[in-house]
Amino acid sequence: MIKKILIVDDSPISIRIMKSCIPRDQGYEFHDAADGLAGLEKFREISPDLTFMDLTMPVMNGFDALQEIMKIDPRAIVIIATADVQIKAIAKAQDLGAFSVIRKPPSRENVAAAIAEVESALAGRR
Repeated sequence: MIKKILIVDDSPISIRIMKSCIPRDQGYEFHDAADGLAGLEKFREISPDLTFMDLTMPVMNGFDALQEIMKIDPRAIVIIATADVQIKAIAKAQDLGAFSVIRKPPSRENVAAAIAEVESALAGRR
């Protein structure tokens, strides 16, 4: 079950848009970080159930942050939310352990579908 969601993106507007796409009636606890390094630190601090990660950020990009998160917790669920939909970038994110990739700007429908997929995967782990 998803309780804590971490959103890592250098754009405050993108964070707001992502939050607005996530169903409000589920009681999720939201956290955010403005770059990959801050996201990595926040991940260590709160152990989120689900992380949405941008790829293009200052300080530490999403690829490097994802790689470090997977070292901390190989079962971490990280969904890449990016405008970079090049096949190479998506493949690299998946190779590094991303659960899935959604396009930015996100829509309520694709975020809800991604969350449902995560919930299903978590139910299968029990």
